Amino acid sequence: MPRYFFNTRMGDDVIPDVEGEELRDADQAWQVAKAMIVDLLADQGEQPNLLTAALVVTDQKGEVVLEFPFAEALIEDPESPSTMH
Repeated sequence: MPRYFFNTRMGDDVIPDVEGEELRDADQAWQVAKAMIVDLLADQGEQPNLLTAALVVTDQKGEVVLEFPFAEALIEDPESPSTMH
């Protein structure tokens, strides 16, 4: 299984994910990214600058697979149930 890294970008600062996570594909990486952001906002939501952050998901080669802005995690997806993580 491929390994994906979930690096947090806030402005010019990047907090690297050095361990990563083995996932089946980029779609699962997107689901994990959204769940991570939702959990972080639930715990640290009083910090408004978090809404300007993004998770930059890279593969083992360091190539960007997706960028997930924290603010987008708050938007309800009508295609998926609200209990999905």
